[in-house]
Amino acid sequence: MPKWQQQRSFWTWGYLSDEPSEAERRTAAERISQRFGRAVEPPPIPALADIELRKPRLRVPDRLDGWVNTDHVERVTHTHGGHPLELLAGLRGEFPEPPDAVAHPRTEDELEATLAWCDEAGHVAIPYGGGTTVVWGVNVPPECESAVTIDLDHLGGVLELDETSRAARIGAGMLGPDLEDALRPHGLTLRHYPQSFPWSTVGGWVATRSGGHYATNHTHIDDFVESIRMLTPRGWWESRRLPGSGAGPSPDRLVMGSEGTLGVITECWLRLQQRPRFRATAAVVFPDWKAGYEATRHIVQAKLWPANLRLLDPAEAEQGAGLDGTRSLLIIGFESGAVPQGAFILEAVAIARSHGGEIDDDAIRIDDGSGKATGRDGAAGAWRDAFIGVNAGLTNGLGLLADTFETAITWDRWPDFDAEVRARVGRALKEVLGDGTRLSCRFTHVYPDGPAPYYSFSGMAKLGGEVAQWQEIKAAATEAVVAAGGTVTHHHAVGRMHRPGYDRQRPELFADVLRAAKRSVDPGGILNPGVLFDP
Repeated sequence: MPKWQQQRSFWTWGYLSDEPSEAERRTAAERISQRFGRAVEPPPIPALADIELRKPRLRVPDRLDGWVNTDHVERVTHTHGGHPLELLAGLRGEFPEPPDAVAHPRTEDELEATLAWCDEAGHVAIPYGGGTTVVWGVNVPPECESAVTIDLDHLGGVLELDETSRAARIGAGMLGPDLEDALRPHGLTLRHYPQSFPWSTVGGWVATRSGGHYATNHTHIDDFVESIRMLTPRGWWESRRLPGSGAGPSPDRLVMGSEGTLGVITECWLRLQQRPRFRATAAVVFPDWKAGYEATRHIVQAKLWPANLRLLDPAEAEQGAGLDGTRSLLIIGFESGAVPQGAFILEAVAIARSHGGEIDDDAIRIDDGSGKATGRDGAAGAWRDAFIGVNAGLTNGLGLLADTFETAITWDRWPDFDAEVRARVGRALKEVLGDGTRLSCRFTHVYPDGPAPYYSFSGMAKLGGEVAQWQEIKAAATEAVVAAGGTVTHHHAVGRMHRPGYDRQRPELFADVLRAAKRSVDPGGILNPGVLFDP
């Protein structure tokens, strides 16, 4: 069964098949109880049919009832995104702002009719993607009078394949696994794997400028886009498909990252590549955090372009890879569909060793195309299993307040930036959650001019007080990141959550330009209001 045909869970990421079992939840509860010395029990999961919703505040016209509905299950499963607080609200049966209707257009004509109806009637229209947003990007604004969520799950598929240029025209509603399954028989791949890959869509990646598999070089979906087709209330917006152009500001650049505020992305041409045959990996240990990030800087500035260059601080390395809590870990990986990677990994390891990194020669894994496993054993394998095995519902409702925030900063400011963020967020964690909190960092992406650090924090919250406690910590994190010169988000998008920081980060004249574009393509202001800017 294609992923898009499965029913979404309302209290964890993904589908019903992704929900943790009761035994898994109890095991997680025991682990948390031992860590914090507080007995916790998994709360009961409400029956979907018992969840109370307000009545729809609109009537679906007869001409649209083939793909627009006010079904209870549809409205429940399209209310929340994927942030831990939203999943917690779902588990507690809290759905205060459900969409009034959900549209599943099967053709572009049906999408046109849906958007025209919303525009004429003044209904807010919210493009949904895969619903994995963790920044409140698909929520119904509480101040709106009626809202329609638009789910493009029927508008997916590989619509055209250009094997000569290695590119494909892809429907925006296509999910990551379904895309890779379609490309695999041709020996091709997009090779874009955000952590939400199993449940997120191509259109969502483009709309939010997602960050994917590659730690260097091709990091954002931006790097793969050739052209975009998007429907606005004033008509179609489609760019010319080109490998590159110097003809004025790029129309694609305005669409990428627009987060559903300017239109509904329906399809795009994306650059593909050969599926990897040659791989090489190494997990290098450093005596401390500083030695690790200095080595990382020199490797990325050598422009070897490793696919993986993930640096874990001592806390991350201990928790995810089993190190002793004093040393950092750098996971290096190369891959190619055409060129052996042994020489590249040896050069990167040589640079790492010159900055204090330690790895035995026999721990360097090189696949010459025979299919030899790489990155599956030792510290690198342990971290890989921990990273891929994340389950957003496993600890839901157990009192553990855990979240992340990510940013980017130039290398010259990095050490002071890191110290300032850790100090300010660490103080907030201590003041809000008390003892037993954790704050750690890893590099998810690395550029020649700076890293993209990804901070994780956790601690035991007061049951029923999670929202207020999270708000205090998040405010401290946002203030620390923006005040120290970083970006408020590197790949999680802006949504409504990051609006305060984004408003400070962007030039005010650019905000005026965005509002002018909004007025031009969406004069009624119906598309995802409150995300990025106020209409």
